[in-house]
Amino acid sequence: MAEIMSDSAAEGPLRVGIAGLGTVGSALIRIIENDQADIVRKLGRQVVVTAVSARSRTRDRGVDISGMTWFDDPVALARDGDIDLFVELIGGEDGPAYAAVRAALERGCPVVTANKALLARHGVALARLAEKTEAQLGFEAAVAGGIPVIKTLREGLGSAAITRVYGIMNGTCNYILTRMGTDGIGFDECLRDAQELGYAETDPTFDIEGYDTAHKLAILTSLCFETEIAADQIFVEGITRITEVDIRVAGDLGYKIKLLGIAERTPEGIEQRVHPTLVRRTSAIANVDGVLNAIALETNHVPELLLAGPGAGGQATAASVLSDILDIARDTYVPPLGVPAAELKPCVRAPMRVHTGGYYIRLNARDVPGALAAIATRMGEARISLESVIQRPDLRVSSPGDDEGPVRTVVLITHETIESAVREALARIADDGFISGQPQLFRIEEF
Repeated sequence: MAEIMSDSAAEGPLRVGIAGLGTVGSALIRIIENDQADIVRKLGRQVVVTAVSARSRTRDRGVDISGMTWFDDPVALARDGDIDLFVELIGGEDGPAYAAVRAALERGCPVVTANKALLARHGVALARLAEKTEAQLGFEAAVAGGIPVIKTLREGLGSAAITRVYGIMNGTCNYILTRMGTDGIGFDECLRDAQELGYAETDPTFDIEGYDTAHKLAILTSLCFETEIAADQIFVEGITRITEVDIRVAGDLGYKIKLLGIAERTPEGIEQRVHPTLVRRTSAIANVDGVLNAIALETNHVPELLLAGPGAGGQATAASVLSDILDIARDTYVPPLGVPAAELKPCVRAPMRVHTGGYYIRLNARDVPGALAAIATRMGEARISLESVIQRPDLRVSSPGDDEGPVRTVVLITHETIESAVREALARIADDGFISGQPQLFRIEEF
């Protein structure tokens, strides 16, 4: 054993260059320094950060970078022959992040990135480039932070065929929905709290409108179904229209509301969707609360595999980055997207309107004779069976147009039906003039 360790150590340290010294980059440097003894014990060689690039050289990051070579330009760092591996933590789908990753791969330098936006837009092209130059490309931290879902998909499932992948992929949204349920407060107040705690950005649009989840789902879809990444083919709805009433009624019916990303193979193609979803309180996914993430995989060998843990944060994300670094140092190679890029199939989009399932519908019905009967009639004409119709004095959600007369907030729960039928019925109900404002529509998933 001593002789083997000696040979490994003779390789010298793995020299790492890091572009981006924000929360994750700083945490990565700390972990590498603090865990160096364990890294050497497990790897047989040192991992050393020798060069860095960031916007400000003088900013206090809580780590000592004085002994590292500084680069103002991340592309120059990526091209530097004195590093053995390039870590991209800049962010953004284009600009310096994309240019630097390309520059490293073009010279055959391995790359580790946590950039889901970059991969959602350029992942297939970068995978082709990495294969051409025989450079490894790791991106465990790009999806679900500290959860090892990428490694599981690329290496851990053997010959199992995945039929569906779904999960909670954004900690900001999960925190907001959890607080709305536990504390009975509104969306805006929960969002402000999330921003004060650092869980949400000053501009939270990317998170709360579902785009962050969509980027992650696009990457998972490619790995699960051996298709090209198709982020532009995802149906996306955010959480901004969810009210305390929706949370309360869902709870009374035995459900929680979660923002889920879901992808599954159907006869019409691959269905990819991001939207608020009612899930039963008794399901495993319903009990993943706060800023935690969870990814569920359904396969022909294992009915369901659930991976849960911290989906964001400097420490958890940096730990995933380091995991990729160690795999690359061990010369563990798998194609970046699980199979050679040439074998990826085009992603054929399944239309959302053929989606089947139960639905939660909230609408403001005008308080006039015949309104509820007309609503029920339109549902029946669309062959939609109603499981329950809920009216309570404490249910009240205002909407534009309410000043035209009194309204009652009504919640309908349907049995399994086709989405196109639901939308057709709601359009006819609106044309009848018996509702005020836009109906709220959530899908119900049975996991």
